[in-house]
Amino acid sequence: MRARVMDLFRYLLALLLLVVAAPLAAQVPQSANNIAADLVAEAPPQPGEEMTVAFLFSPNEGWHGYWSNPGDAGLGMQLDWNLPEGWVAGEPQYPVPEKLVIAGLMNHVYEHDYAVLVPISVPEDGGALSLDNPISVDAEWLACTDQICVPESATLTLRIPQAGGADNPFTGYRAQLPPMIDSEARFSITGDVLRLAIPLPASMDAANPHVFIAQDRISADRRVAYADAQAFGREGDVLVAEIPLADLMLPPDSEFAAFDPLAQIGGILAYGEEGQGIRFEAAPGDVPQVTMERLNSYVPPPLWWLAIAALAGGLLLNLMPCVFPILSLKAMTLARAGESEAGAKREALAYTAGVVIACLAIGGLLLALRAAGEQVGWAFQLQEPGVVVALFALAALITANFAGVFELPSIAITQKGGRTSSFATGLLAAFVATPCTGPFMAVALGAALLLPTAQALLLFAMLGLGLALPFLLLGFVPALRNRLPKPGAWMDRFRKLMAIPMGVTALALLWLLVQIGGRPFAIAALVLVAGLVLGLAVTGRLQKLGKMAWPAFGLIAAPFVVGAAFALPALHERPSASAESIHDPLDFDEFGLMEITQSQGKPVFLWFTADWCVTCKVNESVAIEREEVRAAFEDAGVVTMRGDWTVRDEAITRFLTEQGAAGVPLYLWYVPNKEPEQLPQVLTPGMLVERAESL
Repeated sequence: MRARVMDLFRYLLALLLLVVAAPLAAQVPQSANNIAADLVAEAPPQPGEEMTVAFLFSPNEGWHGYWSNPGDAGLGMQLDWNLPEGWVAGEPQYPVPEKLVIAGLMNHVYEHDYAVLVPISVPEDGGALSLDNPISVDAEWLACTDQICVPESATLTLRIPQAGGADNPFTGYRAQLPPMIDSEARFSITGDVLRLAIPLPASMDAANPHVFIAQDRISADRRVAYADAQAFGREGDVLVAEIPLADLMLPPDSEFAAFDPLAQIGGILAYGEEGQGIRFEAAPGDVPQVTMERLNSYVPPPLWWLAIAALAGGLLLNLMPCVFPILSLKAMTLARAGESEAGAKREALAYTAGVVIACLAIGGLLLALRAAGEQVGWAFQLQEPGVVVALFALAALITANFAGVFELPSIAITQKGGRTSSFATGLLAAFVATPCTGPFMAVALGAALLLPTAQALLLFAMLGLGLALPFLLLGFVPALRNRLPKPGAWMDRFRKLMAIPMGVTALALLWLLVQIGGRPFAIAALVLVAGLVLGLAVTGRLQKLGKMAWPAFGLIAAPFVVGAAFALPALHERPSASAESIHDPLDFDEFGLMEITQSQGKPVFLWFTADWCVTCKVNESVAIEREEVRAAFEDAGVVTMRGDWTVRDEAITRFLTEQGAAGVPLYLWYVPNKEPEQLPQVLTPGMLVERAESL
């Protein structure tokens, strides 16, 4: 939707600029332009030959002009020639443009002096030009800074140098033009990706490549997603590029409604230092499948620093609100750690192994899904209704176990404990405790999504080690372990007390099921859990009588499990995300964000949240949803925008990745004409009020 709205905006902007520019041509002298322009010929015209002329543009400091395809915004140069009869002007030839990204939109610009060459064919009967009939052109172009754009124009009269003059400056102008490759390139469209095979010798070092596509659309409803990361790979003397495409929307009666897919695609492959590149023309054909490397402007910090950040993030995650639902599991492990030194070490190692393996498993699956093209991020498991149903059932089972309804040996925490129990507790702790990101985690996990697999898995392992570190220390540091209460009868009472937070966790998961699957879906899950608890109650009674218990549980639970297997998929629905807010925030939209901050010049507070992120909800309650914050925002004219990641959203996932974040919460403060500020993940009302009052 963003791409479609943005496309309409571009064309409306272009139309507006053309309308405005016409009267300016008569009113504004050439010297008043922010980009000075001149038109000069290489040599006097000769009959039957081709004459080359150059548009010389000189932007003032801080201003820039545009390539023929300006990108997400801007306007290309418009020319209306006044030529003698029979003379024909060819297509303008541009130097390699530069990338300029503002608020997530990419423009193709020139921020320095540049020359655009145009060949003009002179007929056989043509020749000398008279002063009464010179060559001229009505030129219109757009001059912009990062803050404002001004349509400019001039009527340029061709200056023709005298023969035998100084060194030909056109040699330098031509040197700035990217040469055309000798062989034709090939292209194909696979899904939402334009794939190019560009002939390029393997010996040629094409560092930092980027493809500028000349056409502003690929088909009637597709264009290049200019700001999205491009991917590149090699097969011998062929460079393969993958360029993301975006949908666009035009009125049904638009001249482009019947636009046929292109038979040829042209552009510039830029590489190396600024200004280097080659031109290419591509025809439909086979593009080889090779290993691709996705390029991104995000440069991760050193690996050692990321490893420390992941370790610290996992350690601090023990204190984050989103971890509280599993504190009951950890509390029992802490209580048992004082039994014996050898037993404490074994349980600490088993628990650590469970946590680290779970983090590696979640991280590995995340990387595999992203490699397969899925737009997923950290805590993606809680975006799947089936996973939440399983967690809901598991939380109810553990609640019943803690309450003494039944005994579940060797799988969950029991009075007996053991390495198997500690290992299982570690698995569950990591699985439930890692949905929300805490301090230090955002940078580490964001980088993990961009690093090679081995380095990424190292960061996931360090995260797990940090999460398990307190228990590892208790197992191996007697001084810490001696501070714990000695085991005794109080442990049974404590275990029953811990059934309360686990029950609250189950209720929270039930509420989440309503949000991601709808009320009927949640009711069906509740019936499933009620059947399981009923079976567990019967099992517990038989256990106390010393009889075989688990077959009875299977007989009672089987009908509920089978019924749920058929009912839950049928009842699942994807409700629209809705959450009440005193700010009445706008739904996240990248183009809307740019429109508000740039065109309207308003400050924006943007936050990303999810119903399954306890930290997010705590911040919203403690800091965001406060009357003093609302009043400060209203006085300062701050616009609020929220991205709800409760259900999978590719646009939000992509934006989080671009910000170097792998999960929520994420808080961004936008002030017009300034770089956005990323706020801490633990907010206070004072942070928001202070920023609003400083505007």
